[in-house]
Amino acid sequence: MFGFDAIELARLQFAFTVSAHITFPAFTIGLASYLAVLNGLHLVTGRQAYLDVFNYLKTIFAVVFGMGVVSGIVMSYQFGTNWSVFSDKAGPVIGPLMGYEVLSAFFLEAGFLGVMLFGRARVGPHLHFFATLMVAVGTLFSAFWILSVNSWMQTPAGYGVNEAGQFIAEDWIAVIFNPSLPYRLAHMVMGAYLTTAFVVGAVGAWHLLRDSAAEAPRIMFSMAMWMATIVAPIQAYVGDMHGLNTLEYQPAKVAAMEGHYETHQGAPLILFGIPDDEAEETRYAIEVPYLGSLILTHHLEGEIKGLKEWPRDERPPAEIIFWSFRVMVAVGVAMIAIGLWSAYARWRGRLYEDLWLHRAALLMGPAGFAAVLCGWITTEVGRQPYTIYGLLTTTDSVSPLHAPAVGWSLMAFVIVYFSVFGAGTFYALRLMASPPKSGGDDVDIGPTRTAGITPVQSFPRKGAAAPSHHPAE
Repeated sequence: MFGFDAIELARLQFAFTVSAHITFPAFTIGLASYLAVLNGLHLVTGRQAYLDVFNYLKTIFAVVFGMGVVSGIVMSYQFGTNWSVFSDKAGPVIGPLMGYEVLSAFFLEAGFLGVMLFGRARVGPHLHFFATLMVAVGTLFSAFWILSVNSWMQTPAGYGVNEAGQFIAEDWIAVIFNPSLPYRLAHMVMGAYLTTAFVVGAVGAWHLLRDSAAEAPRIMFSMAMWMATIVAPIQAYVGDMHGLNTLEYQPAKVAAMEGHYETHQGAPLILFGIPDDEAEETRYAIEVPYLGSLILTHHLEGEIKGLKEWPRDERPPAEIIFWSFRVMVAVGVAMIAIGLWSAYARWRGRLYEDLWLHRAALLMGPAGFAAVLCGWITTEVGRQPYTIYGLLTTTDSVSPLHAPAVGWSLMAFVIVYFSVFGAGTFYALRLMASPPKSGGDDVDIGPTRTAGITPVQSFPRKGAAAPSHHPAE
């Protein structure tokens, strides 16, 4: 169907759904932590503007969180419909890990989400802050368990194989804390924080361009630029460490990322070129001598294996991940540049008046999503032709399927996703386009009592004096 076989369509379907899904947690992981920080700052300082920003962003969080939950559920079904062989063979390992994610993360998020969104006036500011903190912790737990599953598929450890050919856990600590988890977890969480920072920074910049004196947009923009200034360079360092780990455990992926088909002693860094997997060469390469080995091995004469070291059917497609990796790096460099620009503007005392900085920050609003998607493509396509690296191929993981069935379901997913999540995204953008309200909903109103209060007492007439209360009330 459409010129694709059943396996290719099943891969396209999962790629589409996971790409749609990952954009939501990439935003909510960082936004949940930011909401906790805002709530804590208001609790400590009593400054109303922090609560205004919190109330403004919590509605956006609720919309995006809901879309993330719905889009994530769909992927779970695909393990049974399209990838039943993979589920059978890997289920004894990844099933419990995904169950832990539901028990320790999703229940924590869902249990405290209602209190965070609607309960401030009922539970008080301290318990409300605790609830917000638990939602943030839940999102981080969720990232931990999901990345533990995915990292085990990238660098499997602590497993055995039973008589039925299933992978079983022999050492759960080794399974969970597999060799690539620390690097991938740090890289993903900081990527989520930067994604949130640039969205919040873009929203703040949008409103500063209209009113540079508005307090809430100033808070959003300033805190977002601090995150870009501090975290973006750290993310580059973590990415370098992640690259070294990948070179150790998945050298074919690194060769494809770098566009190297030949093994080099003192490999150049190929800045740009056109990889050709059929001809086994990168055409029109623009290179910097020795820099590839220096970055990847920290030695000028370090050896970098080329893709020709592996049989053709064991190589990842360089034509895809060569470019996805470079887009991710380019976006990261742009993030660092915006952070340095904002630091210079802050030093000059023009952080809120630099219109060109605000315009640049506005354009960089979607940058985090682009970086996360390109990083995910690099990671997942670079694992091919395996679902479990070196152990189980994608071809051997798929269900017995007919191409038309998968093709029609893929079309249905595309139509539904663009309709439902497109509408949700449009609504979130409409919310962002409206300025934060000062003293809006969920403002601290102190202890309340309902007994003995008449409608007239609760809602005094316009122009009438408000009823007085004893300070003890």
